[in-house]
Amino acid sequence: MTFGFGKNIQKRQEIFILVNFVTGNFPFNNLAKKTLRHTVQYITMKSPLILAIDTSCDETCAAVSRGRKILSSVVDSQINIHQKYGGVVPFLAKRSHEAKIDYVVKEALKRARIKNFKSVAVTIGPGLAPALEVGISYAKTFNKPIIPVNHLEGHMLSAFINIPPRGGMFPALGLIVSGGHTELVLVKKIGQYRLLGQTLDDAAGEALDKLAKMLKLGYPGGPIIEELAKKGNPDAVKLPIPMQHSNDLNFSFSGLKTAALYQIKSVGTVPTEKFIDDMCAGFQKAISISLTAKLKKAIMQYQPKSLLLGGGVFSNLYLRHAIKKAVKIPIFYPKQKKYFTDNAAMIAVAASFYQGQTFGKNLDRQPNLNFLV
Repeated sequence: MTFGFGKNIQKRQEIFILVNFVTGNFPFNNLAKKTLRHTVQYITMKSPLILAIDTSCDETCAAVSRGRKILSSVVDSQINIHQKYGGVVPFLAKRSHEAKIDYVVKEALKRARIKNFKSVAVTIGPGLAPALEVGISYAKTFNKPIIPVNHLEGHMLSAFINIPPRGGMFPALGLIVSGGHTELVLVKKIGQYRLLGQTLDDAAGEALDKLAKMLKLGYPGGPIIEELAKKGNPDAVKLPIPMQHSNDLNFSFSGLKTAALYQIKSVGTVPTEKFIDDMCAGFQKAISISLTAKLKKAIMQYQPKSLLLGGGVFSNLYLRHAIKKAVKIPIFYPKQKKYFTDNAAMIAVAASFYQGQTFGKNLDRQPNLNFLV
């Protein structure tokens, strides 16, 4: 590789700094900053263009990337469609994806100012089967190589949107917390994963939505609960910490949801504003303790060098702060809040690590796709 700047002596210094960066020993002086900036620019300039598509649930998403550099990202949300039902209705989601997919993809290409691209990355699972079908079918209309992407891997690797992975950060732990999943994953290196634990019933995001429904707060519940919790006392309502002392790395949130339901019923048909605020704060705290307890156990057991956070629930600042306080290893997550929730930028980034590999053309939806145990 030719870096294209500096004389021979300086170039040797630059290579030395780059090697130290890759191995994790990064002296962050001005020369180091310049070396990293020029190197990333060089690699990005040479990376092929990827069009990415995600229709796994209730957002129609498309993005264009050059390697891990995002050139555009478009998301068409269906919240207004599903709001009155308190959750996602699969056939309505499919209908909306079919109506919006062409516009969303063309808009992503327009914003990226490109007309051609090397390959198409598309989410094949997990997700709603009818919704996944729309994105996969559309990806097949292009006469381009298709890179199938695991939606969960996309969430986990969203930390690398617009930045390269740092040397010395593997093995890592991945914690994915979303509306449909709560999972702990051992990341030996990118592409080599082992599922360590997952929810045995409701996901954390699902539990938050159900609490919001019980309190008649609206949908989606997570952002509403986070806001109300700021005014509440987390210790005013007694709630259990699910599976805090179990020996495995699995999660469970249905018991917490049931305990909250009994508390709500006990205060009558119209809970006070104070009770609602306190319940939101207590419920949020119980989830954070459950997550951090399993994280600490996994860190003790597997000694990872870093932690990757992904999934829409981590839009919640309280939960991110709780994890930062609980663990002492470096934590990586998306730098922009919009990349926590479903998007195609993370699908493009995940696909960039598999660029050039050959995949079969008979792609099909895999609604229950997961990491290997």
